[in-house]
Amino acid sequence: MPNFTAFTSWLPENIPFLEQLKARYRILIPKSPTSKDSTFKSKTMASGPNHNGTPPQAKICVYCGSSPGNNPAYLQAARELGKLMAENNIALVYGGGTVGLMGEVAKTIVSISGPDAVHGVIPEALVKWERDSTYSTTKDANGYHVPEEQIYGRTTVVKDMHTRKQMMAQEVIDGGPGSGFIALPGGFGTMEELLETATWNQLGIHDKGVCLLNINGFYDGLMQWIKTSVDEGFVKPGNAEILVMAKDAEGALKALRNYKVSDARYGLNWGNE
Repeated sequence: MPNFTAFTSWLPENIPFLEQLKARYRILIPKSPTSKDSTFKSKTMASGPNHNGTPPQAKICVYCGSSPGNNPAYLQAARELGKLMAENNIALVYGGGTVGLMGEVAKTIVSISGPDAVHGVIPEALVKWERDSTYSTTKDANGYHVPEEQIYGRTTVVKDMHTRKQMMAQEVIDGGPGSGFIALPGGFGTMEELLETATWNQLGIHDKGVCLLNINGFYDGLMQWIKTSVDEGFVKPGNAEILVMAKDAEGALKALRNYKVSDARYGLNWGNE
């Protein structure tokens, strides 16, 4: 299965393109099996059964706004998604904020499943923006302020946005059946993460489902843009289905469980090319 481990192992053999990729994604390039640069790679295993033969726990990355939005339906959808994920033993990885839709999904899951079911990953620069008062007292081993674990789950503070996105994606790739990505309503950041994840699917970097949770018609415009891109020849018709849509949380979880990889994806092998 394509994953970031294979992706990073490919890079040293492609030196002309290496610096561009490093600058774009801040990918950690292993220098040797014991190098400090291989820390991330050594901690991320290719997805598959656990040692006892059981599949790993499903994990969903939720992209969403650090604002609650103007319609109460958005917060309600975040709570509903968190509740159904907890009831189905699905873990959450998300952007680490404690406000808006981000915080609502996280604290809902923690209230049902406990803090180990949630992992927030947030860049250091965003801590002061995507936080509430729970960030004021607790610090991690590196001295960064983090939210109360018993309310929002585990939090990892990273240096930049690219590391954040790579870590979140790798956790999903390593997850069990039903793992994938769900986008609740949000702003520029949500859209950027969503479309980059869809692009990685198209390029064969991962094969997990990407679902729009289309509350109150929020993503109708995006779906129309995809249709226009197909009609105008910029997106292959089969790849229009990389992004699937659901109108409620139950439909979104079902969409990820039943996700079918597009036959129109680019046939790239990130481990060998």
